Amino acid sequence: MAEQGWGARVARLARRILGRGRVGRGEATRSYPGDFQGVPTVRCTPNPGNGTVADPGEIVWTWVPFEEDPRRGKDRPVLVIGHDGRWLLALPLSSKDHDRGVGGSRRGHSRWTEIGSGAWDRRGRASAVRVDRILRIDPAGVRRQGAVLDKVRFLQVAAAVRAAA
Repeated sequence: MAEQGWGARVARLARRILGRGRVGRGEATRSYPGDFQGVPTVRCTPNPGNGTVADPGEIVWTWVPFEEDPRRGKDRPVLVIGHDGRWLLALPLSSKDHDRGVGGSRRGHSRWTEIGSGAWDRRGRASAVRVDRILRIDPAGVRRQGAVLDKVRFLQVAAAVRAAA
């Protein structure tokens, strides 16, 4: 009996930490308006101590809907690049190597821009930012801040976003 109670408490705690209670799969997809289309105004204005959830230039963790099925998704880091009304505009990060395909051929290179490693990845892995998918993120769904991307790397990402548009 005690184990069931402990398991339920762990499950509730996990949902709270992961934000599933605030932005669950169903809730996120009902309110998700789809990816941003067009060329956003990209500016680097990080200010982690200003009391807002996230500003452009900051890397935060949030629930990101899968492209092929927005009813599903996973928790991942994103780089905030701007705003669209009440939504944050953000680019997904990945620690996978997107630069080389099978046999070393370059595939998908223009979709990803390498940004190296930073405090957003606790294991210190190098990351890349996907520049051709601009997400709309509900500020209430941001669970934790990972880092502020330095201005040089942010400007490289901004140029890649404009080139991908």
